[in-house]
Amino acid sequence: MPGFLLAYVKYVDAFNRGVGRLMTYGIFLMVGVLLWSSVSKTFFMPSLWTLESAQFMMVAYYILGGAYAIQLNANVRMDLFYGEWSVKQRAWVDAFTVFSLIFYLGVLLYGGLDSTLYSLEYGQRSRTAWRPLLWPIKALMCTGFLMMILQAISQLIKDIATIRGVEIK
Repeated sequence: MPGFLLAYVKYVDAFNRGVGRLMTYGIFLMVGVLLWSSVSKTFFMPSLWTLESAQFMMVAYYILGGAYAIQLNANVRMDLFYGEWSVKQRAWVDAFTVFSLIFYLGVLLYGGLDSTLYSLEYGQRSRTAWRPLLWPIKALMCTGFLMMILQAISQLIKDIATIRGVEIK
């Protein structure tokens, strides 16, 4: 395999692994916000920001962890035949199906960028009482989609290497 492809796989995998592992701790932040929400509703004035903040944190947790999930093959598969196939057969199928994933993520990224630019241009805010700006979470979603596309390409390179009998670590 050419050196630039190996470098691409190395750096994309390392970046997405780091972000994914960091996002695993995001669940604790979200739990803390929801705990504060419960405490504030019980003993004080309810906080306007807690529920929507927890929703934004869940989006960040899910979207930014997506590339790491792709890297770990933690995605859901229909394992009717797949588990019985050889490593090369799985690599062939994965190499073909990754194009569907890249197309889907590309459409999401295209729509997300358009929506993010709209939010920036018009100062779009949520329609809740807290009324936060929406462009930061939309930009974060676009970042996550881009990370997943880059990781899908990395997986494609690894599948091609497997088909050719080359091992990439």
